[in-house]
This record gives sequence, C-alpha cells and structure tokens, in this order.
Amino acid sequence: MSTLFVLLDGAEDHPIPAFDDRKPLDVAEMPFLDSVVKDRGRTQGSTYTHRFINQLFTGDLPRTPRGAIEALGLDLRMSAERVAYRLSPAYINNGNVEWAYHVDQRLEMQIISNVESKIHLLKDMDPDLLFFLKGRAVISLDCCEIIDMPCPPMNAPLGKRPEFMWEMISGIAEELNGLTVMPWGGGRREAEAPLHPSLGPLTVVSNSPTALGISRALGQKAVKVDSLEDRFPLARDLLEVGNVFLHADEIDEVSHQRDPEMKVRILESVDSMMEEHFHDFDRIVYLVDHGTSSLTGQHLPVMVPVQSSYESSMRGEDVPLSALMSKLLG
Repeated sequence: MSTLFVLLDGAEDHPIPAFDDRKPLDVAEMPFLDSVVKDRGRTQGSTYTHRFINQLFTGDLPRTPRGAIEALGLDLRMSAERVAYRLSPAYINNGNVEWAYHVDQRLEMQIISNVESKIHLLKDMDPDLLFFLKGRAVISLDCCEIIDMPCPPMNAPLGKRPEFMWEMISGIAEELNGLTVMPWGGGRREAEAPLHPSLGPLTVVSNSPTALGISRALGQKAVKVDSLEDRFPLARDLLEVGNVFLHADEIDEVSHQRDPEMKVRILESVDSMMEEHFHDFDRIVYLVDHGTSSLTGQHLPVMVPVQSSYESSMRGEDVPLSALMSKLLG
C-alpha cells in the first residue's frame, strides 16, 4: 500500500498578535486533516528543507550542498567537476548582505535582464543558469572556486567577496540601485546515504528545485509542477505506482513575505484540495519541515508536528528525525 507524504513547508510559526497570539496552524480551518488524523507526534525541524527531507529519507544529513542539489532539481549540467550555487536577490549595504524577499514582477524582470546581459563575464567557466521564482536562480560552472557565503534568510556580513562573480554582481547592483544577486550554498554533487529500506519507490511532486533535487540526488523520481492546484491530482495518480511526497512550498513563501493571513488561506486551500483528491485514501502523513515566522520572515528550527491518518508507532512521542521513517513505515 502506497503512502502519501504531504509537506506543509514552513507551516510552524510564531504566535501572531493579530490572531490573539495564536499561530496560523491554529487559526486555519482544516477539517479534512482534523477528521483523518489517527496518530500524532513531533520531530525536530531543520534550518532548511533539503536537510529535513534528506534526513527523513535516509536518516542522515545531505552531503551535497544546496546549490548542487538545486542544480539537479532544475536539470542543469552537473558533471563531477562542476560547481553550483544558488543566486538570490539581495542588497549589499555597508558590508552586509540583506536578502530581498519582496521582489515584485518589475524588479524580477530587471534582475533577469541584467544577469542575462552580464553572464558573458563568466564565459570562461561555461555557465549554465536558470531562474525559477522571484529573481532566484541556480548556476553551475566549470572548475569554480567554492566559497562559503552567507545563507538566507538571515542577513549577515558579506565576509569573503566572491571574486569569480564580483564583476557581474557589482555591475547589476549599479544598474538596480544596490539590488543584485548573491551566490550561496556552493559545491559539487556528493554521494548520499542510502534510502530508508522501507521507503520503496517514491516520487516527489513539487515546484521547488530543493525538493526535486534531493529526490534526484537519492535516485528517486521527481516531477516539477508549478501550480499548487495541479500537484494534487497528479500525486493521486502517482500513488498507483508507489509512495508520493507532495510539497506545498507556497506556505513557506508567504511566511517569508510576512503575510500571516495569506498563510492561513493557503493552509485552508491545501486542506480543501486534500479532501477533494484524497477523501478515500487512508495512508497520509502530514509533515512540517521547520517554522517560518510571519512576523520576521526568518526560519525557526523548532519542534514540528507529524500526523498520520493511520496508526503508526509514534504514539504521541517526540521522535528524532533520523528515526521518524521507521516509526511511520516500520
């Protein structure tokens, strides 16, 4: 019998004053989830989604850096010698990197245009680049230096300047009043730990290069579906051939934008679509990878809920993430 894993990305949160100090998960009306859950537990949230998923699937942290994971998710060229970085919109102010999550469509188009007009500055490294959301991109390069750069969502001192890309970065900043793209999560693909023996064939359905890349790094299938609504019927069809991991990244995205009311609406929409497509399916696991504060926009590495529609071995316990799959699948 196949199992559906549903990741409510970043669904944990701070108490929201406008919600009488309740969290969005407490405010959201999710009658389908409430009606089907038979077992509950908790596990450790991770700082990033790729760390949570990899540890859930294998019991171990990922060995491949974030940039290389996302390059795999976006089907960029990733031979053994190529290095990949995530590129995220940011401002550089007084030596600090300030991440820009509120990039509107006009700024997104300007970022893309500027990167495309300056990518020739990296031609000696044979760049392969793809944008995917709000000015964010992933780039893979030949024989590039690996630099430990600040990672979002926390603003931080720039530290060592990425000289191999600095002419492009600074040129974009000059054109866009200080807004540019900053590389982080750089590295090469590494061999990952083996999958949990009970997991079996699994397909990740997501719009996120992070979730898609983890699946491919582990030798599993992955299907990119941009629209949240379109992921649910596809996930139902794929359950005929194996386990499915259905990813709702949009919950995290609106949290970064500090919109708790929209977060509630997306949670309620997910529940409605779950009822529409899975009302007669009885092996569902709801997961949350971390909190994302609707007040600050920052990730919260807190304990997170795990809920199943069948009797598992959790029995209301706090379960280490590395042991969670054993509790869920035996």
